[in-house]
Amino acid sequence: MKIVIKPEKGLGKIEVEISAEIWSEIVRLSERYGVPPGRVITLALTGEFKESKGELEKLEETAKELEGKVWELEKEYAPLRFKAYGLSEDNKLLAIELSGLMAENNGLRRFLRQPINRNPELRKLISYYLQG
Repeated sequence: MKIVIKPEKGLGKIEVEISAEIWSEIVRLSERYGVPPGRVITLALTGEFKESKGELEKLEETAKELEGKVWELEKEYAPLRFKAYGLSEDNKLLAIELSGLMAENNGLRRFLRQPINRNPELRKLISYYLQG
């Protein structure tokens, strides 16, 4: 396989012939680290790569342990979130019922020719529970 290396500026370019074995290794590294093959070649030519000192495996183990802890916490808090959702829905239903009772009360007050109660604080509370 032929690789053509062009500079960012200027006209010079380098053509290199590489074997299929080397290309397959480049592709393997590219897939392993999630970078394009061109970046693997650039890193190899410029020597910008760093040798792993065994820290990668240690970090992967730590990440797996933390993921396990996260799932344990998820198991613990999932029922609480479900109960909170149920309470939120109950609050919405109560707010709807209270709104209806307030409207009925105001209708009766109109019928009896009494002053209507506006209750702005209560209406704000009802709208809060209906939004959430």
